[in-house]
Amino acid sequence: MSYYGALGLTEEPFSTSPDPSFFYESPSHKEAFLRLEISIKLRRGLSVILGDVGTGKTTLARKLFAAFSDKTKYDVAMILDPCAHSETEFLSMVADAYEIRPVNRTELGYKKALESYLFQRGVDDGRTVILIIDEAQKLDLGTLELLRVLLNYETNKYKLFQLVLLGQMELFPVISQVKNFWERIALKYVINPLNVYEVREMITFRLRQAGYLYSDSLFQDDAIDLIHSYTQGCLRRICHLCHDVLEMIVMKGMNSVDRDVVNERIAGDLEVMVAGTVG
Repeated sequence: MSYYGALGLTEEPFSTSPDPSFFYESPSHKEAFLRLEISIKLRRGLSVILGDVGTGKTTLARKLFAAFSDKTKYDVAMILDPCAHSETEFLSMVADAYEIRPVNRTELGYKKALESYLFQRGVDDGRTVILIIDEAQKLDLGTLELLRVLLNYETNKYKLFQLVLLGQMELFPVISQVKNFWERIALKYVINPLNVYEVREMITFRLRQAGYLYSDSLFQDDAIDLIHSYTQGCLRRICHLCHDVLEMIVMKGMNSVDRDVVNERIAGDLEVMVAGTVG
């Protein structure tokens, strides 16, 4: 039996996979999602979401992708790793995301094919064309210029290309220095780490999503306080830590996670770090 089965759960509650059904809408995440929806539906063009490592940007991207899955209204594609060795390679990546097959697989050929596609889908078919790029901090200046060109295509009323960039904070100084790109950003938003109240709500939400039906909490309040303090509200670190301490209470035959269990797990982390430094 799996550890989560022993706790009365139907699936793993603290997986770090970007499952939209386990997306906890903190006020910051909820605002980011709602503002992205508005920006896309109004066809305003470029939106940029920033956040530190592990703050839930990829899960937000998956949730956004799912929200625009109606193919009669939207044509949405997503690139999870935009790292490319040349402008042509990146254009090929974008074309593949929309299943576009250009006549000539050159930079000019890809540009013409993408331009034709945007006008066909956005004007003739009346669809909103959306591209979501995760890990956007990997984009270089040449790639940003290509995206700027695609953002230039528009009718008298709206942009034909809706671009959403989600990246780590190091993306900010790059795009802020590219004036003709920065000025096109319709939405700029930074996702904040969770506060202690939000950590408690997130843990409760994920347990319920995983099938926990009991009134007694699996996590004591002092344990949640320590989890928040140690992880600094980083979603990914919270999930790793919660997964480990749930395994620990199953092995120990305990009914809930207390501060001592969390401390024991944190001490194990510190021992590994020290051993790695010495080695």
